[in-house]
Amino acid sequence: MKRLFIPALLLLALILSACSATKTLRQAQDDAPPQSDIEPDPASTNESTPNLDSATRTDAQGAIIFEVTPPDYTVSADTLAFDIVLTTHSIDLSMDLATVSTLSTDTGITVPSALWDAPRGGHHVEGKLIFPAMVDEKPILEGATKLILTIIDVDAPSRVFEWELK
Repeated sequence: MKRLFIPALLLLALILSACSATKTLRQAQDDAPPQSDIEPDPASTNESTPNLDSATRTDAQGAIIFEVTPPDYTVSADTLAFDIVLTTHSIDLSMDLATVSTLSTDTGITVPSALWDAPRGGHHVEGKLIFPAMVDEKPILEGATKLILTIIDVDAPSRVFEWELK
């Protein structure tokens, strides 16, 4: 009897997991409303704040892959926090990106990073690279049409990520 207990338990677990109510990607897409039916939330649109082309930018120079996603600029904030994912299988990622990063606009404003908020080390690191949103009491995005994040000397001489402000 004891000899059959573990195989029976494993078979039951397999059956239960196979019959679970998880949706496949296709089912989730079928349940989603068509794109034409989706309207922007009027409360989230703010004409006085520039919108940013929100696409994630990727740079795969050297042995480190950088994926950088800009923040939502429709929300007023004291800082601009970029989501950054670093992936490598050969280099330790214990560096402080705040010391090698600058944010600039096409209006001539350049600011250094204030903080790299991420765990140190490992081969897969996710964190936030944070910049001040104001310089001399003036928003750095005011009048800008382009935003440029530059990261230097991280297994490549320079990595440049650009976004068009809308």
